[in-house]
Amino acid sequence: MTVKISVSISDQQAEYARKQVAEGRFSSTSAVIQQALEAKRKEDEEYEAWSAGFFEMLNARAKQPHIPLDEFRQRVDEMLKEERQRLGLEG
Repeated sequence: MTVKISVSISDQQAEYARKQVAEGRFSSTSAVIQQALEAKRKEDEEYEAWSAGFFEMLNARAKQPHIPLDEFRQRVDEMLKEERQRLGLEG
């Protein structure tokens, strides 16, 4: 079903839409706007899916065992020291 609505766009946007029609990329300015809205809808759906997965992963990781901050810092310091030695950055 098609619904007719009135929207306001900037002069720059109108010029762009008219150019797309003039260059034969679209049959009408309505088609340009429809395509832009469809692309935005798909982008939003993809972001929502990614976002949901990302927060699920964060929640799952938060439920895993943690190490104390002091131990974490010690481990990082040891890894950095080993890497500096491997690269010959420490005398």
